[in-house]
Amino acid sequence: MAGRLDSLFSLAGRTALVTGGSSGIGLAIARALGLQGAGVVLVARREGELAAAARGLAADGIAARAIAADCGEERVAERLAGGLGEVPVDIIVHAAGMNLRKPFGAVSAADFDLTLDVHLRAPFLLAQRFAPAMAAREWGRILLIASLQSVRAFSDSAPYGAAKGGVVQLVHAIAEAWSRQGITCNAIAPGFFPTALTAPVFADAERSGRFAAQTAIGRNGELQDLYGAAIFLCSDASSYITGQTLYVDGGFTAK
Repeated sequence: MAGRLDSLFSLAGRTALVTGGSSGIGLAIARALGLQGAGVVLVARREGELAAAARGLAADGIAARAIAADCGEERVAERLAGGLGEVPVDIIVHAAGMNLRKPFGAVSAADFDLTLDVHLRAPFLLAQRFAPAMAAREWGRILLIASLQSVRAFSDSAPYGAAKGGVVQLVHAIAEAWSRQGITCNAIAPGFFPTALTAPVFADAERSGRFAAQTAIGRNGELQDLYGAAIFLCSDASSYITGQTLYVDGGFTAK
């Protein structure tokens, strides 16, 4: 059919660096981008899980490789740059995360610092390291993961909520710094999806059912529900969208 717009959503020839890529939201987004033609570089701490994730993507026909790294480390961006060598990064997806789930009074300074290091310092350093090369090519996409806790509080999650609130502002800052040079930065704020971080929620049928009922759609998320938003925000289709947070939450925040 003449005039089809499929090319707007194609990622053929692009390379996506996906932190937290061994499982959960990171792996789901890596699969979505890979199925649209991108080569993916998965980043996570645990080498065994990371290698298994890369093999799983390869079995789907996705060009995938893995680099083991800890996003809580100060030199993570340089470590990844060294592992990539001459491979250009077109897309950064920062999905690495942690939630210690401690009562407010039990959170130590080290707990707080580590949570912010993973959720905020790491994507700042990744943008700082890789955005200049994206700008030289006049094209780049940076996608961060915000949260329902970017705008509201849940119990036993003070550092996580503070970090996710900061993610929204970091998206603004990266967008302001780089968008004139062809790099957009946006965030997805997921509702409740089955991941390692939300395992305590899904293990409690009453609690997970209550959260499902809070959505406008009437159910909690499935990882495939993230595919469309991720592809959109990492492709040419979103070239005039930057500095935004898209809530993929089934209407949780609408009620």
